[in-house]
Amino acid sequence: MKVVAVATVDELRERIRRKSKLKGRQADDASLVEVRALIGLRPADGHRRDLLIEHLHQLNDVYRCLHDRHLVALAREMKIPMAEVFEVATFYHHFEVVKGDANGDGKTPGLTVRICDGLACEMAGAQDLLARLPALLGNSDVRVVAAPCIGRCEQAPAAAVHQRAVPFATLDSLQVVISEQNMPAAQVVRAQAAINFVASEFAERAIPGQLARLDSAAPVHTSYQTYRAHGGYALAARLGNGEDEAERVLKSMEDSGLRGLGGAGFPAGRKWRIVRAQPAPRVMAVNIDEGEPGTFKDRVYLERDPHRFLDGLLIAAQVVGVEACYIYLRDEYHDCRAILEAELALLRADPPCRLPLIELRRGAGAYICGEESAMIESIEGKRGEPRMRPPYIAEVGLFGRPTLEHNFETLYWVRDILEKGPNWFAGFGRNGRKGLRSFSVSGRVKQPGVKLAPAGITLQQLVDEYCGGMAKGHQLYAYLPGGASGGILPASMSNIPLDFDTLQPHGCFIGSAAVIVLGHKDRARDAALNVMRFFAEESCGQCTPCRVGTVKAAKLMEAKVWDGQTLDDLAQVMGDASICGLGQAAPNPIRSIHKYFPHEVGETPWTGALPPPGEPAVTEHAVNGEARGNAP
Repeated sequence: MKVVAVATVDELRERIRRKSKLKGRQADDASLVEVRALIGLRPADGHRRDLLIEHLHQLNDVYRCLHDRHLVALAREMKIPMAEVFEVATFYHHFEVVKGDANGDGKTPGLTVRICDGLACEMAGAQDLLARLPALLGNSDVRVVAAPCIGRCEQAPAAAVHQRAVPFATLDSLQVVISEQNMPAAQVVRAQAAINFVASEFAERAIPGQLARLDSAAPVHTSYQTYRAHGGYALAARLGNGEDEAERVLKSMEDSGLRGLGGAGFPAGRKWRIVRAQPAPRVMAVNIDEGEPGTFKDRVYLERDPHRFLDGLLIAAQVVGVEACYIYLRDEYHDCRAILEAELALLRADPPCRLPLIELRRGAGAYICGEESAMIESIEGKRGEPRMRPPYIAEVGLFGRPTLEHNFETLYWVRDILEKGPNWFAGFGRNGRKGLRSFSVSGRVKQPGVKLAPAGITLQQLVDEYCGGMAKGHQLYAYLPGGASGGILPASMSNIPLDFDTLQPHGCFIGSAAVIVLGHKDRARDAALNVMRFFAEESCGQCTPCRVGTVKAAKLMEAKVWDGQTLDDLAQVMGDASICGLGQAAPNPIRSIHKYFPHEVGETPWTGALPPPGEPAVTEHAVNGEARGNAP
């Protein structure tokens, strides 16, 4: 039988050559050199997958964007699919992927100015800044964008020029900072000094504010040497040396009644005992993402005394048996990150006891990463999407290990409680409640800021005794007791005790104790629309009811007269079918307007009666804190 060749030898060789060539876009040599200069040469065992977001930050800091050519090179260096690198980079607000050729011709502004459009800043004139600043600058190399809450509500309107915060922003002050960003770093002097800040000395008082002038030094804080000189880390050292018993410490924490102060309110001592009972190795994840609009307490404490928090972290690690601690700090807190990095270096150089591995991780602008499992996903270098439960992270958490998750402030009070005794903390309180609460107060009050007040204080007492009353020209009209997701209550209900479990009967909750006060010139419906737009922007997109429902709700809430039935249907579906606290709590502003401010949206005026007893309310959640109240 005659054989007929289907291809010549040369044709076959050409086919083999084409098939052997790698598919997809390949990294160019120049981009590889630039990436390696930032992340270092590949170790023998390869780059750690969980450091992907940290490496993206390194590129973003230097080039002020993410060129796609660098992403290709990073994917090759880390041996990660390009699609995976791209999907992580495009998930976070602070990363902008720019397309360009191998020579880096992708165009992006050299400087980004973010103006907060959160509720407190919007009331203080943020929209005017957003409207007028671009034309005033007349500079295509400076981009002005709206940003969700940046954690400076007491300094509204607040802005950020690249990585520099601008409190009480004005057109003039922003122009000054923008011009400084183009100066050599040596021309901007930011000296530091040390103080001995003791938060407990301000119990039942307001925490003093930092200087907010543009020419002021970086935040003055307690240094490592000062903290050690005043008894800091003594208990951690005793635990490490076997001179104190972990069980005694654990019992004191349980007796104090300290609950998680990030939003969920789960008993701290109980959480320690649950995780301690899990098999080793165990890890800890600390939430300083603080993205709930109206919340800034963690930033205020961290700016003044990072070591009281680190002391609590070491004590918890000793008691629970934690081998590694991961601190997740929101990207907007650049000054705080500089402080933590410097003081951690001093702690490691002269440790009071054997230290666990402590890594400082950097968020990238995603509110959802305040939810504990989304934060864990982000620490692992992934998109910050919440996990389904069970299993709970106390059993299977970070890197698959049992995980002790805490909000910054919860750990901040550990030393004071253990030194002063559990009765010291439990001894504060009003209206039958126990403990201290750090209220972040903003809006129409004379003296906004962090108020270290007794649990159970009412809004009226908080404004009158701690805030100097209402701002000039404003009368109390309404308030948000728990930030964007905690609902809205009218002035006639300003005598309800503010604490865990006291607000749920009224369709609200205290969350992280972010109190935003509205005056009689404000409208509650505008506040509800502002926060719903925030939820729509910050939804991770994993749940269809949340992803679609928040956008649809925000659109419907723009109408002069609300379509109440459709909004109620959306609220029901979002609350029932979303897997995390963002979607579950997003309907709270809608329900609050229906109950207490129907006259603002063309519905039957409210008579002033309280909602019927037993009416279901959304449970306290954890987009800015720990697990929901019914989970460990």
